[in-house]
Amino acid sequence: GSAALLVGLGLGLQEVFKDFVSGIILLFDGTIRVSDVIEVDGTVGRVKEIRLRASEIETREGIVLIIPNSRFITGNVVNWTHNHKLTRFTVVVGVAYGSDVEKVKDVLIKCAEQHEEVVKNPAPNVFFSDFADSQLTFTLLFYSRSIFRIEFVKSDIRFLIDKAFRENEIRIPFPQRDIHIQK
Repeated sequence: GSAALLVGLGLGLQEVFKDFVSGIILLFDGTIRVSDVIEVDGTVGRVKEIRLRASEIETREGIVLIIPNSRFITGNVVNWTHNHKLTRFTVVVGVAYGSDVEKVKDVLIKCAEQHEEVVKNPAPNVFFSDFADSQLTFTLLFYSRSIFRIEFVKSDIRFLIDKAFRENEIRIPFPQRDIHIQK
């Protein structure tokens, strides 16, 4: 009975030991630091504290997650702030066929330049991405240092785009289907 108890205890302590060793690696390795913005399993958060067994991550929603350190060592982790504080983001928008594509490009760039969280250098750029079923698709590329709250920045830019499109009579299409009936 005591052998079975010791085996069960050993298996339980294996995970704790794995997290403890991972915590030591994290503390001395430096690939993840306090205040880094990281993404783990699709959840983006800012590292609040790194301890020996587990680390605290605060999500964009203000929720604190306690994540075992072994997940940082064995899993895929995106560190948004590891190399640069400047990161490129995109906003994709579609316009109606027949729109003046140069005008669309100019309006999109001006909208990005209006936002205070978008950096001036490198400057925002626009790509004509696709001829889609019901729209001409454009991708606005811009750089920002506001990594943690980027969804708010993107939303603000989308509001600016909608307003500018209305002022410049550029239409955002809705999906259309043509039905041809033959006799």
